[in-house]
Amino acid sequence: MDEPSPTGSTTSSADGSPPTRRFPIRIGRRSRPLLLLFGVRGGNAYVDLGRDVHVRFGFFRLTTPVANVAQWRIEGPWSWITAIGVRNGIRHGDIAFDGTHTGGVRMDVGEPVRFGPLRRTAIYVTVEDLEGFAAALSSLGIPGTDARTGPTH
Repeated sequence: MDEPSPTGSTTSSADGSPPTRRFPIRIGRRSRPLLLLFGVRGGNAYVDLGRDVHVRFGFFRLTTPVANVAQWRIEGPWSWITAIGVRNGIRHGDIAFDGTHTGGVRMDVGEPVRFGPLRRTAIYVTVEDLEGFAAALSSLGIPGTDARTGPTH
């Protein structure tokens, strides 16, 4: 294992693929009781970024290859009541894993990702380090913007 990063741990792989970095999902103080319904406890809310993007949010998991991520965008804040938990956007085809309403990273995917019976075209995650996660995606060649401030890449 490499040195832990400020956003979590980094693990090297023996097969030469990019190291996996863990980005914990931010859990708001007021959101904790509600998130227990989704099985979110302790350290089971995070995004692992390596060869794949693997999201774990309590009982829920979603994985897609990094190569499937077409672009990212930092967004938010949102209304608390509509943002917290696992949210399936019916009109826009997105899935959100939100522990806070303060902001998150949207990842648009090229090939829709299956989540249960649905196929999702965007994934939202409210990681603790929005800018660090966005920079990690950029370092993998994925373009994006910070909608709070304007274009960054």
